[in-house]
Amino acid sequence: MKYIESFREGEKVAGVYLCKSKSSAVTKNGKPYESAILQDKTGTVDAKIWEPGSLGIDDFEVLDYVDIVADVIVFNGVTQLNVKRIRKVLEGGYDPKDYLPVSEKDIDEMFEELKKYIASVKDKYLHTLLSRFFIEDAEFSECFKTHSAAKSVHHGFIGGLLEHTLSVVKLCDFYTKMYPMLNRDLLITAAMLHDIGKTEEIEAFPVNDYTDDGNLLGHIVMGSEKTGRMADTIEGFPRQLRSQLQHCILAHHGQLEYGSPKKPALMEALALCYADDTDAKLETMKELFSGTGIQENGKWIGYNKRLETNLRRTDW
Repeated sequence: MKYIESFREGEKVAGVYLCKSKSSAVTKNGKPYESAILQDKTGTVDAKIWEPGSLGIDDFEVLDYVDIVADVIVFNGVTQLNVKRIRKVLEGGYDPKDYLPVSEKDIDEMFEELKKYIASVKDKYLHTLLSRFFIEDAEFSECFKTHSAAKSVHHGFIGGLLEHTLSVVKLCDFYTKMYPMLNRDLLITAAMLHDIGKTEEIEAFPVNDYTDDGNLLGHIVMGSEKTGRMADTIEGFPRQLRSQLQHCILAHHGQLEYGSPKKPALMEALALCYADDTDAKLETMKELFSGTGIQENGKWIGYNKRLETNLRRTDW
């Protein structure tokens, strides 16, 4: 198969891809068409079916694997497919590992590195709390290792939650060296736990979409509650320490309009907020600059709504 990241304008492609989403619409002239987002492990691409129901266009649903023949075009600077033929592929006609995006880093190595940070936490209550999650709970740790950190914004791949968390932990560890006033044990623990709610906010691959609780509550509230419940299982866990840890989680998006129920009131909460924001935004830019079609569309790739600026690749 030809991977999506290698699609180039003017090519004709044929192969099997995973249908992530599907919708119907009507052109300005009143002609019906269908849009689908197709995925493999290298990314996604928007596919248009301009003549649904015609010969060679078979029925398929979301999360089906589909065999396509299509032309590659570039519209408004973004790679798209004009689908000429499409059919559902039965189980056995594809290898799932070719279609699910996976971290470029070794997942087991990252998890072992994360456990070294757990060992470095000296406070007995915080150390026990982290051990309960990441070492003693095999089901949770396996889920955490393979989960994504987002539906689409950043780290939206298998191992993404682990990769993002480890990066945030490393940034926070650096902050504690620059600013010794920071409570390292509290900050490292908060960094490890700040996004654990995403294991319940977002469904596992290949769905990788929001759950009902994810839409209703969000990962920040869910992660704080999950942390509080686990802390309550540890005899003698200090109430004030529990509240400070939960505050760091609740405030890690920094602003109320960004989904944080609280703004940072602790130095550790502020440090966590900036570490999380730094990794999220730099990974967003990394993914944008390595996206399909970007390399050949010039140094300026256009305005990004989330980053609120026109983005340009660095000269090398």
